[in-house]
Amino acid sequence: MIKEKKCKNCKDYFKPRTSLQKYCVKYDCIKVFISQQNAKEWKKRKVKMKTDLMTLQDYIKIAQQVFNKWIRQRDKGLNCISCDKEAKKENCGHYHNANNHWSVRFEEDNCHLQCEHCNTYLSGNLIPYRENLIKKIGQERYDILSAKANETRKFTKEEVQEIINEYKKRLKNI
Repeated sequence: MIKEKKCKNCKDYFKPRTSLQKYCVKYDCIKVFISQQNAKEWKKRKVKMKTDLMTLQDYIKIAQQVFNKWIRQRDKGLNCISCDKEAKKENCGHYHNANNHWSVRFEEDNCHLQCEHCNTYLSGNLIPYRENLIKKIGQERYDILSAKANETRKFTKEEVQEIINEYKKRLKNI
């Protein structure tokens, strides 16, 4: 037996037909219910339309943000790879520039924690970055990374969505 409920709109008590019914059968209450349902459906349609309109560049921007956040979390507590000082503001520094070397843009060996000063104001501070990168990953992995950086690479939407999902999953696991 279903108990009486209080209508979400008019606050009067009513006997619902099902346990999920939240509004009474008054015209105004039904009107409110329908407008709320329409609003929910519109939100769903709007989200779908937004994702349909997203370009590859939009997905790459999101992937870069998620990837950079993961690198900062991975290297949390470490010093800047270039100046070896504690980073006041942490950045994800790419050894090979992300805009010019697409094949290593999302390569973990290419990205390490950098301080804001080295990454932004010293354009990556690449000479000490290289020295410390070789110490960190070894000469062999550095050579592979440098060779891979010169390859041409184009991403598809599906590949970038996969990268986004992978690094979001990794962020949750940290």
